[in-house]
Amino acid sequence: MALFEVPAMDAADERVLGELEVFRGTLRHHVAEPRRWLGQLRRSMIAGAVRGSNTIEGHTVGQADAEAIVAGEEMLTEHDARTRAAVAGYSDALTYVLQAARFEVFGYDPMLLSALHFMMLRGELDRSPGRYRLGPIWVSGAPDNPPVYTGPPAEDVPSLMVELCGWLQDGDLDAPGYVRAAMAHLNLVSIHPWRDGNGRMARCLHTLVLARQLVLAPEFASIEEWLGSSPHNTAMYYAALGAAQGGRFQPERDAHDWVRFCLRAHHLQAQVVQRRLDMAAEVWRVLAERVAMAGLGERTIAAVYAAARPDGVRRTTYMRDEGLTRDQAIRDLQALRAAGLIEEAGHGRTQRYLAAGPAAQAERAARVAITSQPLRDPYGDA
Repeated sequence: MALFEVPAMDAADERVLGELEVFRGTLRHHVAEPRRWLGQLRRSMIAGAVRGSNTIEGHTVGQADAEAIVAGEEMLTEHDARTRAAVAGYSDALTYVLQAARFEVFGYDPMLLSALHFMMLRGELDRSPGRYRLGPIWVSGAPDNPPVYTGPPAEDVPSLMVELCGWLQDGDLDAPGYVRAAMAHLNLVSIHPWRDGNGRMARCLHTLVLARQLVLAPEFASIEEWLGSSPHNTAMYYAALGAAQGGRFQPERDAHDWVRFCLRAHHLQAQVVQRRLDMAAEVWRVLAERVAMAGLGERTIAAVYAAARPDGVRRTTYMRDEGLTRDQAIRDLQALRAAGLIEEAGHGRTQRYLAAGPAAQAERAARVAITSQPLRDPYGDA
């Protein structure tokens, strides 16, 4: 076999996997229940994954801009063409992954991975999206630096990709989904089959493997947001990847530490998701009370809830989420402004609405109460 093999799990890994199963059960229960705020939270999670994976590659956009792309709207702020194309392309590929979770007809095939790669890089045709590289490749980390990783020869790429897809389809099916996803990630990024976009594709494949195994709704299971959420997390990601690879394509190396890194990331991200679900439910509750006290209609809770997020809400987004006409949305937002629960920010294309007064105070209190304690390191606390 010319791929990294699934390592044996030790007692600590089995414990973390067990805790992840508990998280999965709890989160699936929450996600399955009909809640008005869940759609907004899903969009936020998808945008976080899109933003996180692109941030690792140097294409940095704010959460509001990522959510706008996911919602099919224009970004609020100006970005260069390459960044806009990278974020839009990744959003398209991740959208496919989310839908592929429940495809009745599905198979892992090199053409599938090349098609996803094309979606990601379709705005940069000079990067040969979807086509395997024809020559050697290495990763330097910065211009003029010596290589930190050298991929296998180009002539080996087609056979390696066939082997990888064969393993994805039929290999180690008894291994936990989180472990298979981590190994798919490591093997694809180590083969480095394309001239560019290999890291994004490996992270996307990681999410696809989890999606197909129905570990959890993909937008709640992905670790892409966590990996790109801070320079510290990104540095740890590169360090774990580098330690597993050892500077060149060496699939005989032990991948245990890499899998452990990914399990830890999934555990931390699961804690973040649980907090967001708890916070969303509490914020919705307290804002519903404020709306009722102001004598406003129940549907306006969705508007003030969206406005309570850091970047606020656009009128068009509120219209689409709630299935309203333009006039209905305007009347709702004007009523909330008159009640002192929201305020305008920006003008024209950048106009949005932010929570104000008692609504903003209630949101802050709920947020502080739920996020006052640090996350728990599942291995550090063992």
